[in-house]
Amino acid sequence: MQPLLEIKNLKTVFSTARGVIKAVDGVSLMLNAGETLGIVGESGCGKTMLALSVMRLIPANGQIAEGRVLFNGRDLLSLSEDDMRKKRGHDIAMIFQEPMTSLNPVLRIGDQIAEAIRLHQHVPAKEALALSVRLLDEVGIPEPERRVKDYPHQLSGGMRQRVMIAMAMSCRPQLLLADEPTTALDVTIQAQILNLISDLKEKNNMAVILITHDLGIVAEAAQKVAVMYAGKVVETSDVEKLFARPLHPYTRGLMASRPSGCADIAVDGEAYLKTIPGTVPSLYDLPSGCRFSERCELAEDECRVHEPELMEIEDGHFVSCFMVEGLVKKQ
Repeated sequence: MQPLLEIKNLKTVFSTARGVIKAVDGVSLMLNAGETLGIVGESGCGKTMLALSVMRLIPANGQIAEGRVLFNGRDLLSLSEDDMRKKRGHDIAMIFQEPMTSLNPVLRIGDQIAEAIRLHQHVPAKEALALSVRLLDEVGIPEPERRVKDYPHQLSGGMRQRVMIAMAMSCRPQLLLADEPTTALDVTIQAQILNLISDLKEKNNMAVILITHDLGIVAEAAQKVAVMYAGKVVETSDVEKLFARPLHPYTRGLMASRPSGCADIAVDGEAYLKTIPGTVPSLYDLPSGCRFSERCELAEDECRVHEPELMEIEDGHFVSCFMVEGLVKKQ
């Protein structure tokens, strides 16, 4: 079966006054229809830029230097801008993490959804507005006939995010990119938004790329997971395998840093949370060898000189670490 999306050795770079930044450096991923892929990592690791590269929406000082993005077997990077514009919103849609900056504050909600519909579907304005009402109802907004007349500031954060989901779903896309869709929402609303995305995915056999820094969200909502660090994927696997047996030292550090069940007892009897020592390297000055080597307690001389490649340790479980064989033997 041909995958819906196949990213091959994607490299996105930015030219700045301080030098060239490798925001996405040789990423390869695959996603089938109906699957959810969670992309996890610290802020600045390249998660959002990966999604923007797939959408071809990177800032003006950036460029996709290498790689292919195959969608239904067709390379999105080879399309003209007009053809790519037709793909965006129709076949591939994206939800951004802060809906208030994505919605036009001076236009009514219904008009904004109707505009997205009419951009890709040749329907009269009245029919597009009626579709907007149905979409608001589908994403769980009460009294949709009244809410289409509201402005963004009249809605709560959770409702604005539902509006963004309604806009994204207006053309029933095959692929949805959700960039931190629950940021700044309370826990109850987070769960509702994730359940909504999951329900829409099942209903439409849609693939979802879920970008987050929260491993708990990945465990609940995704079937596959890719862990990113400093622009590269360091581990990828089915969710069950990764949570049962994380192998890359960075993934293991993230797992140990979770608030649930990761408290140790200090000498004075106080509980504390484990952390990963050090800081994420600057993309302007990346270390030689493995990019995690300066923070890794297992690092050896080879790690500081040579950069490891992703290796398949078991069926569907890939890790980029020279020390992985030792970690496997310990488990």
